[in-house]
Amino acid sequence: MTARATDRARYDRATAHLDAPVAVVDLEAFDANADDLVRRAAGKPVRVASKSVRCRALLERVLARPGFAGIMSFTLAESLWLARAGFDDVLLAYPSADRPAYAELAADPKLAAAVTVMVDDHAQLDLIDAARAGGTQEIRVCLELDTSLRMLGGRVRVGALRSPLRSPAQLAELARSVVRRPGFRLVGLMAYEGHIAGVGDSVAGRPLRSRAIRLMQATARKELAARRAEVVRAVRAVAPDLEFVNGGGTGSVQHTAAEDAVTEIAAGSGLYVPRLFDNYTSFTARPAALFAQPVVRRPGVGVVTVLGGGYPASGAAGADRLPVPYLPEGLRYDPQEGPGEVQTPLLGSPADDLLIGDKVWFRHAKAGELCERFDALHLIEGDRVTATVPTYRGEGRTFL
Repeated sequence: MTARATDRARYDRATAHLDAPVAVVDLEAFDANADDLVRRAAGKPVRVASKSVRCRALLERVLARPGFAGIMSFTLAESLWLARAGFDDVLLAYPSADRPAYAELAADPKLAAAVTVMVDDHAQLDLIDAARAGGTQEIRVCLELDTSLRMLGGRVRVGALRSPLRSPAQLAELARSVVRRPGFRLVGLMAYEGHIAGVGDSVAGRPLRSRAIRLMQATARKELAARRAEVVRAVRAVAPDLEFVNGGGTGSVQHTAAEDAVTEIAAGSGLYVPRLFDNYTSFTARPAALFAQPVVRRPGVGVVTVLGGGYPASGAAGADRLPVPYLPEGLRYDPQEGPGEVQTPLLGSPADDLLIGDKVWFRHAKAGELCERFDALHLIEGDRVTATVPTYRGEGRTFL
């Protein structure tokens, strides 16, 4: 029996009392993946990206492990919710225009001490000041550096369109504005290299593309390491008490950790390991989060139909954004239908061994987005469900 067949047997036994659709997290794989992130971070703390987890119980579990410290959140409302729940170090990774949340932050000493907001524009500081509504608490601020690789004199950009701040001079200028502005304290600097951390460099069946990605990433790592070091020196000249410099992502942990200028690493997807993280040469991890859909039809030989399952992930539309049938091995989508909102036909010889009511296990494309579809995660140890915990959705929180 293959390792995947063994896992299927375990998951089926563990969830035999549960009807699909159902989502699970294999805790052995989850913990092993956490250990691997810590190993690759080489002594630097790992800040957990909450958007890749979206479950408070699992955030608590990973933060209780040595080597992890703090949360990187994705909305200000989420940041405040987590801080009220007792998480005392929450870095908001994206600028916000949530005026009521800023008013709450500025009025509450506990929240203001726990939450750091992201800024890359003077106008964002103006918005926060206008939203204070009389609140007098000092707002903790982090600046974000644009990490994209620019080539051919800047005419070609590789990397996400995030911060407009690119040069040491630009970062230092905004840092001076924050330091001089009453009611704000500059505490951090962040740089997320998504074109390195979030792009697989071993694309199945495409060796030339894979080599091109590896060459691009090697060039990008070298350029960014030099520029990030210069930016950190420039910002520390303005704010010597800077508390942290955050960088990285699941696919680049060990490379970013090797930079002296970086004090902590961000990662989250490497805990669940969705399908987008299969195509990396820099690390190998175990799929920990899966979902199952029930077989509801048998239209013919070599075909079964499961209920729903059309859960596309965010990002540029493409086949890589779709979940994939994982267990039993050998199933594939009908090319005329693909994964559907209400039904998903699956083709392949394993279909003939599936009965009405059996589970087909899938892997989602992007980590935490699975939790937008399910209100609970069933935690598996061995061949038993040992706990059932709510996702953000299960707690009535979706945020975006």
